[in-house]
Amino acid sequence: MPDVPLVAVILDAARAYDRLIIGGIAEYVRQRAERRRSAAAWSLYVEEDPLQKLPNLRRWRGQGIIANFDDRRVARAVSGIGVPVVGVGGGYGWHSAASGIPYIYSDNAMIGRLGAEHLLACGMRTLAFYGYPAGPTTGWSQERAKAFEAAAAAAGRPCRTFTGRHGDARRWEELQAELAGWLRRLPQPVGVMACNDPRARHVLEACQRLGYRVPHEVAVLGVDNDQLVCELTCPPLSSVDQAARRVGFEAAAVLDRLMRCRGAAGGPPGPARTAVVVPPVGVVTRASTDTLATEDAVVVAMLQALREQPFRKPAAAAVAARAGISRLALEQRFQAAVGRSVHGEFVRQRVQRLRGLIVDSELPLKAVAARAGFPSPQYMTTFLRRHTGITPARLRAAGRHTNSDR
Repeated sequence: MPDVPLVAVILDAARAYDRLIIGGIAEYVRQRAERRRSAAAWSLYVEEDPLQKLPNLRRWRGQGIIANFDDRRVARAVSGIGVPVVGVGGGYGWHSAASGIPYIYSDNAMIGRLGAEHLLACGMRTLAFYGYPAGPTTGWSQERAKAFEAAAAAAGRPCRTFTGRHGDARRWEELQAELAGWLRRLPQPVGVMACNDPRARHVLEACQRLGYRVPHEVAVLGVDNDQLVCELTCPPLSSVDQAARRVGFEAAAVLDRLMRCRGAAGGPPGPARTAVVVPPVGVVTRASTDTLATEDAVVVAMLQALREQPFRKPAAAAVAARAGISRLALEQRFQAAVGRSVHGEFVRQRVQRLRGLIVDSELPLKAVAARAGFPSPQYMTTFLRRHTGITPARLRAAGRHTNSDR
């Protein structure tokens, strides 16, 4: 293998998810160059025109490929090409496990659960999910919807799911008309999770046309944390950061190992995991879900206390005493309004705030642990791994560089 291998990154730079993956690949290459103390670790081929994203593979003399297998043309072109290939995508599409090509994708079930938990914590008694029509590459949307529905059912909340007939905005007026018709049938207040940020923008536009107040009547949550969409919508859009940069970083790490194994042996690369599922970073809260949709004053007081001091054990007994009710009565009313216990909501908010401290601050992890109320970084690591499946160090690596786009 040459000192600076040539790697083709076959992704659609016009899509936010793909752009974030490209950013994760670039971060891996930068870190590897720093470790080697060289100017460049890889030479990257990235075609910005989505219609021309494939190089001429008959003439191309590169050493590795990272490709999105949601595109059938790309999947067919790179399979069996004779160089190491790593796939990325939504978890569906045209990747085959039998091909032996490693595949990196997001944990769609966890994304759906996080979205439901966030909207339940806003006090929403009805939840709804807006996805894409079923198709060979939209299984990720259905998987998120299924997990969202399951979380709503576990909390005893009704959930309405809608896809509509239109998968994109080319027929904008028809899309808006059927979406508005669905929203009119939903009881308010309602928390709506869309399968991604563009779909969430469609919901916000429909709410504006209908005169619905966001977030008080309709709270809206997206997925991707695409800065261009989230900050330009009215109001700004809350969104699940699904760690797309980490998908790119992991894909680059797997490809690097495959290329080095091939170069050292002079033959085919060694075995690799066929699937790597990347957990989301968490919910980035903005104005579109900044509400407490419950008329129960004691529940609102308890939620506000949890939000104000997310790293302290909840003073449920004190809140109950001020309201003149028993601790048991508070727990029952809280469970009825939010869909989980006071302790369960404390853990959820502690995880979310902890994620923010790890990703958005420069504090050493030991200082983060102390600020978050853990006796040691080891306790913090155990807590975060139990509730998210990821360690603080890996979470920081996955999420920190997303901030460079903000």
